[in-house]
Amino acid sequence: MDKLFDFDLYGRLLALPYVQAALVAAAILGLLAGVLGPLIVSRNMAFAVHGTSELSFTGGAAALLLGADIGHGALAGAIVAALVLGLLSRRSSDHDSVIGAVLSFGLGVGVLLLWFYPGRAANKFGLLVGQIVGVDFASIALLSICGVVVMLVLLAIYRPLLFASVDPDVARARGVPVGVLSMVFAVLVGVATALGVQTVGALLVLALMITPAAAAARVTASPLRATVLAVVFAETAALGGFILSLAPGAPVSAFVTGISFLIYLVCWTLGRFRGRVATGPAVVRGPVVTR
Repeated sequence: MDKLFDFDLYGRLLALPYVQAALVAAAILGLLAGVLGPLIVSRNMAFAVHGTSELSFTGGAAALLLGADIGHGALAGAIVAALVLGLLSRRSSDHDSVIGAVLSFGLGVGVLLLWFYPGRAANKFGLLVGQIVGVDFASIALLSICGVVVMLVLLAIYRPLLFASVDPDVARARGVPVGVLSMVFAVLVGVATALGVQTVGALLVLALMITPAAAAARVTASPLRATVLAVVFAETAALGGFILSLAPGAPVSAFVTGISFLIYLVCWTLGRFRGRVATGPAVVRGPVVTR
């Protein structure tokens, strides 16, 4: 516990090159999670993100077993998951059941692949709960390229995608390609999720992809303000969680999820308080009757 308050130790750790690389990775992931999160929440895709993360975990486990780059494996698994979910769940009534089937399949295959892997247990554990200190400069290059691509594609489709997210029936009636946009967005989410698997792990990727955006939605209904707040919250959780995990050497996911949930609780409380103020007892003003 004393290590949490050893600021001199934090200073020495932050001067290390691999720690600085991990900070850059956390910042990129926080930006992507914050920008995509409000759209994920508005489209009720939290469960889909969880399902995608499981196939990212499967792809990372396969890459680990084959001696390939874990980031590339997780990315391939996430894209496959996005395409499979998009193809199998065309009807909204099938959506949750398809995600549940894909999620359980991906997790089961991933666990089997890890069982075959003869290497260190730390590598296996890192896929589940994150191992950001294992991020190197090659991973930073992959993160940066993927981040730029995701942001450019999202910028190109943002307005019709937001329209389709808010009112898909009206958007479809006005000629917006709702199905194509949903598939493209699912791939973007898959890419960001794959990047999150290497950072906070497959089991806890929701902490960055969903919780900051859900917190922002509690305090504002504006898409722009919600996106800005979600980015701030995600960056706070990602960078703050990583820095706090350095000295004790604990899994970064524990701190990231803790900060994310604390932010959510604060926003939930503010939202409840504002709701009470807005719906409080009204003051009825009528004409003054004199006798």
